Amino acid sequence: MRYIQCITIFFFTIISLAQELPPIHNFSPTAYNAGNQNWSISQSDEKYIYVGNNYGLLAYNGASWKTYASPNGSHIRAVNVVGDRIFTGCYMEFGFWFKDDFGDLTYQSLNPKLSTPMIEDEEFWNIITLDAYVLFQSLQRIYIYNLKTESFSVVASESTRARIFKNKSGVYFQKSGKGLYKIEGGKTLLASDHGILKSNFIIGMFDTSFGTLVLTEKEGFFLLEEGGGVEKWNTSISKELQELNIYSSAQLKNGSFILGTISDGVYHVSKSGELLEKINQKKGLNDNTILSIFEDLDGNVWLGLNNGISVLNFSAPFKEYIDTVGKLGVVYTAAIYEDHLYLGTNQGLFYKQKSGNDDFKIVPNTNGQVWFLKEIDGILFCGHNTGTFTVAGNQATQIATFPGAWDIKKIPGNDSLLLQGNYNGLSILKKEGSQWIFRNKIEGFDISSRFFEFTQSEDILVNHEFKGVFRLTLDPSFSKVVNVVDAPVLGTGASLVAYEKTILHASNNGVLRFNEKNKNLEKDSLLTNLLFEAEERLIGIIVPDVSDDLLWAFTDKNIIALAANKFNGQPEVKKIAIPSSFRRSLGVLGFENIKKIGINTYLIGISNGYITLNLDKLRIKKFDIGLTDVANKNSDSITLQKVSLKSIDHTFKYTFNNVYFEYSVPSFEKYTEVNYQFQLIGLSEVWSSWSETSKVAFENLPFGEYTFKVRAKVGNELSENIASYTFEILRPWYVSNLAILIYVLVFIALGYFVHRLYRRYYRKQQEQLLKENEKKLKRKKIKAEKKLIQIKNEKLNQEIDNKSRELAISTMSIIKKNEFLNAIKTQLQESKTPQQVNSVIKTIDRNINNEDDWKFFEDAFNNADKEFLKKIKTTHPDLTPNDLRLCAYLRLNLSSKEIAPLLNISVRSVEVKRYRLRKKMELPHEMGLTDYIIKL
Repeated sequence: MRYIQCITIFFFTIISLAQELPPIHNFSPTAYNAGNQNWSISQSDEKYIYVGNNYGLLAYNGASWKTYASPNGSHIRAVNVVGDRIFTGCYMEFGFWFKDDFGDLTYQSLNPKLSTPMIEDEEFWNIITLDAYVLFQSLQRIYIYNLKTESFSVVASESTRARIFKNKSGVYFQKSGKGLYKIEGGKTLLASDHGILKSNFIIGMFDTSFGTLVLTEKEGFFLLEEGGGVEKWNTSISKELQELNIYSSAQLKNGSFILGTISDGVYHVSKSGELLEKINQKKGLNDNTILSIFEDLDGNVWLGLNNGISVLNFSAPFKEYIDTVGKLGVVYTAAIYEDHLYLGTNQGLFYKQKSGNDDFKIVPNTNGQVWFLKEIDGILFCGHNTGTFTVAGNQATQIATFPGAWDIKKIPGNDSLLLQGNYNGLSILKKEGSQWIFRNKIEGFDISSRFFEFTQSEDILVNHEFKGVFRLTLDPSFSKVVNVVDAPVLGTGASLVAYEKTILHASNNGVLRFNEKNKNLEKDSLLTNLLFEAEERLIGIIVPDVSDDLLWAFTDKNIIALAANKFNGQPEVKKIAIPSSFRRSLGVLGFENIKKIGINTYLIGISNGYITLNLDKLRIKKFDIGLTDVANKNSDSITLQKVSLKSIDHTFKYTFNNVYFEYSVPSFEKYTEVNYQFQLIGLSEVWSSWSETSKVAFENLPFGEYTFKVRAKVGNELSENIASYTFEILRPWYVSNLAILIYVLVFIALGYFVHRLYRRYYRKQQEQLLKENEKKLKRKKIKAEKKLIQIKNEKLNQEIDNKSRELAISTMSIIKKNEFLNAIKTQLQESKTPQQVNSVIKTIDRNINNEDDWKFFEDAFNNADKEFLKKIKTTHPDLTPNDLRLCAYLRLNLSSKEIAPLLNISVRSVEVKRYRLRKKMELPHEMGLTDYIIKL
């Protein structure tokens, strides 16, 4: 028996390792910042998720988690959302939470409404709703709360494991050792006391098309008959379920079941009882113990784990095969052949049954790099770094050892030859009988030929990313190249493909189409515009799908499928949104691959396995964006102050002009990326760039009215609404109306004061200017007077000079006259007629001593030096007139010889007079008489 159990467990382990699973989105305790265990999950109408956790109630809006502690700090084990209230139950406490004006949850206890007190240490494990009733279940009782009357009724339900079930026929619960009971009219009725239901814990009850299914902890499914009988529901999974320890369960909208185990993850069982998927920690869950299961409004299945939370995206168009142990490596190609799925990776060729769940196995002797898998005329060819193989079942036969087989194509018009691109050029494969063999390498071209296509003229175009495109003409025997025309067409991620009966060359520079007439590659503007949008550019190569006439390409945020419109033949683009992390998982840039493996189902190779895309599951989902938090703070503070989301008056003081917004879209799919865009009208009318950040801060806003708007893009779809919030930042006190009035009055007063100051200043300036002008006038007047005096002095000096000249002239005239007369006199004295001579001499003496001459000299001398005679008389009052005359002559600096004629005496007499004059003046011996008189 143990041997059989081990084989069974091993078999299902292989199944679990080989399955393609829905995308799994995990949240660790550090991600939601709360306790490890999550006991119950529910969802509101706005799609927010609420989780009962060891730390309290968790609320998740799609962007951020919040934790609300239970009223008494105990674990919250039961959660159920009814309308706008979140009902919870914990240790000795139950009630509901509701959102306040700030968007936070506030708790309202229902304990005070109980007429019957609780039992000691009672703890609530389940909450269900039925019409206008909410039922709270503990291990001892079920409390039925009437939402309309807000009253309670109590039903005893003693059990060692609290489970309560609701289906179309009513509400059921299990009493330990007694069986299954039903609640009707507030009373308990025995539904079945079958031994199976007495001895096994019931985990779930489900409505199906063939009756009511009862799921037990260790015995699996049973059918509950109308009379209370129980019949085993035998399915292919029945034996497996008997080896499990099931703890939680849920029935999905499609009728299938999710079973949560204690130590082996979850089992997805179809409504007919077949195992669809087994998902455990090895396949991506956070933990193998499943405490709670919940299907949300979008078909995602939430798992409350013993260590974290996992979300299974069952409704997503993607499924994953993740190679967690590194067995496969990077998947470069894939093919469906003879009911087998083959994967070509960097570690070899792997295969498994297409419809089976067995693990991938490597095809013997194919270890190494596989580049392509292609079926031609019923034969599957494998291109390998060591050469070329044909594949059948689990065997691969090498048909060519020419290394590095990139690709292989049929030669038009020749069914017995194949053209192959290799690391070092091109080669030919030949069919002999039913076998393909290597015939020859084509001479004359040794460049790596990963991408090549036949033109209509049977030339061959070969693309090399770093060397360009070559057009080759071969000889009729396909042995050598007879002509090579090269074109330097370069670009990263360059590829060459045949699509819609033409040849396309694509790179990061755009799409080129081969013109068969002029043998040139020309830009295809239509395809370039379709594949290279302004915000999103093609990355990597394009991949043709001949079976569906599709052209696949990848960008950072989309998988692009280009197909011709069936009505007008024009190409149309279908975009499948992916997160940027998906693009990074595609492996080596330039080796992107996507292969059809079923009806509208495609396999995409990634760096650690593959992902399948089901186009039939593509749905346009509608999402609403909502503001979750609005807060502001003072510039000097570090603590945010929440702001009401519901109140009409959204006015903030100017000191609280730092405003913060948080918003979210409740989207929970792993491969759906949410981006946000916002604008703040009043600050900017322009929308921001798209960003994954779900919060924004506006700091130091000026006063005024603002409207914040935010919208979301979920994948490629805009949110249904634009969330907005209008608020006003009040004027600061210094720009209030009163302050402005005061400023105006102060300005007027200041203007008046300044005006007065200016008037006073200009008046002083004017007075000062007048004073300065008066001073200038006075200075000018004085200067004029000085000028006038100078002129007068000059005139006087001129007159003095004239008088001096007159004095000098008169003096010289007198001197000359007297000299002349003396000369005559001398001559006459020497005459011999004394009588006549004496008469003449007397006349001459009269003229020499003529007082008129002195009078004339005195007037002239006074005009020239009018103060001298007065001054010398004052200084020496005892001087005689003759002394004064001598002084006057000495003043003129006349010598004794010149003075003698004037006084009509001899020179000797003049010296005597000079001597006497010195004595009268009492001059010292060392002082000269003439110098003294001149200086006087």
